[in-house]
Parts: sequence; structure tokens; C-alpha cells
Amino acid sequence: MDFQRFPVIPGEHVLDMGCGAGRHAFELYRRGAHVVAFDIDQGELDGVEKMFGAMRLEGEVPEGATARTVQGDARDLPFPDDSFDKIIASEVLEHIPDDMSAMRELLRVLKPGGRLAVTVPSWLPERICWALSEEYHTAPGGHVRIYTRAELEAKLKSLGFRVDGHHHAHGLHTPYWWIKCAVGVNNDGNPLAKAYHQLLVWDIMKRPLPTRLAEAVLNPVLGKSVVVYFTKPSTPGRPEDVAGRETADAV
Repeated sequence: MDFQRFPVIPGEHVLDMGCGAGRHAFELYRRGAHVVAFDIDQGELDGVEKMFGAMRLEGEVPEGATARTVQGDARDLPFPDDSFDKIIASEVLEHIPDDMSAMRELLRVLKPGGRLAVTVPSWLPERICWALSEEYHTAPGGHVRIYTRAELEAKLKSLGFRVDGHHHAHGLHTPYWWIKCAVGVNNDGNPLAKAYHQLLVWDIMKRPLPTRLAEAVLNPVLGKSVVVYFTKPSTPGRPEDVAGRETADAV
């Protein structure tokens, strides 16, 4: 997520839908939001809740910020209409067979004028992973589809969202997953996979200039994820009206 393109203001109510281990939820909390970390996996949420507590104890959280976890199904979010100023749905829609139901729920609980950031695996890197390993995409809870960016945008536009732009991320991660698929997804002891994983951890922790430059070059072509930003229009309208306004704005 690029928080320059998706700014979070202290006091905003933000949903991390499909939060997993909580990476985005933690950053939202640090930025002063009222955060809801939502996931179907209670085990993941238990770890997120512990980290929220540790962040409070360490003084990493601005005064007034709040954070909580909620377990449930993305196709039936347990929140009232128009609950959130912003929503992040990162690397989750590709896991949901009925993705349109989940997208409708995102529209329902987002406030008019609110913003949505969605990330899914990029088409080309993901297609190669599927070709290299059946295990990669057939494991329980795994990926059930490969999106093109056009498909993702078209589905959300059909519900009434406006597209606000996109970019790719994690170009350095793509070769790692190709290696994992080639040697065995669960073969964590493979020397090449271990060495590349250590490189990624070093990059995340130190963010040295050479790897930052390499990722900037790789992202547009081999970025593991595509990030797309959307807005829920402030005034209700049919999807075709929203599309018409987008065309007019472009002209």
C-alpha cells in the first residue's frame, strides 16, 4: 500500500478486510486511525490482538487511536452501512469463490466519498506460479482465480466504484515465489529458497538503496501484487452513470 496515494487521517475509521497477520492494520494504528482488523481466521486475529496490545504498551500509538479485531465472513460483513472512511482489502479477494458478494459488502460498509484500496496477485507472476506448482493454488484456502487488472476494475466499477489509479508492488518477491513453486511450496529447507528469503528479510529490515532501486525497476513488469485504488461516489448513481462521469473527466 502506498500511503502517499492512500492517506489515512488520525481519527478515521478504517477496515482492514482480510487482515491476515495484520501488517496493514498495524500501520493504520500507528497513523492514528480507529482500526478494525477483520479476518475469517481466529488464530490470525489472536496474534493481531496481541500485537495491538504490545504497540500500546510501547507507546507506538497516537493518543485517541483505537484498534480491535473481528472474526467473520467477507461475504457478510457484521457492520452497519456506511461504517468506514477507508477500507483496505489486501490479497484476499483471490481466495473468495463468490468475490462479487464480498465486493458488494465493501461498497455497503464504505461511507459515500470513502476510499478503497485493493491488492491482488498480478496476472503474469501468478500465472507462472500456477504453471510451476499445482500445490500452490489447490491447497485449502488457497487462490481460486487469477485476476487481470481490467477484470478487477470492471467488477468493482459495475457496482458503482470509481477507479482512482493503480501501481505494482513487491517485484523482488516474485522470483522467490517462482523458486518456492519450483522446489516445493512447503520445502522451506531448500538452500536457494532459504537464501532468497534471507535477502527479502534483509531488504525489509534495512531497505538498502540497491534493492530499493532494483524493486522500482522490477515492479512495473514483475510486481507480485497489483494495487488498485477506488472511491465510492458521494452521490448515489447507477454504475453506468459513474462510468459516464469517468469518461467525461478523462476528456
